[in-house]
Amino acid sequence: MNLYRLPFVMHEPGADTEDKFMAEIPLLPGCRAWGDTAAATVDCLQSVAAAFIASYIAAGDELPPKVTATLIATNTNTR
Repeated sequence: MNLYRLPFVMHEPGADTEDKFMAEIPLLPGCRAWGDTAAATVDCLQSVAAAFIASYIAAGDELPPKVTATLIATNTNTR
């Protein structure tokens, strides 16, 4: 598994976020998560981002260069 340090934006609860926290990763358009707390939202966003990246790989698509630039660790362990 590769690890990326992707910047995200957290939106406070309000009318435009359905009274929940909402976080998004601008480098992965459409990658958003909602939650009742900021911490829960970030946890969910990590899972959503992992799924986004996995879908790029499964489809044989290259990740956007700005995403690739955030790579901080590569695990080459194959079991």
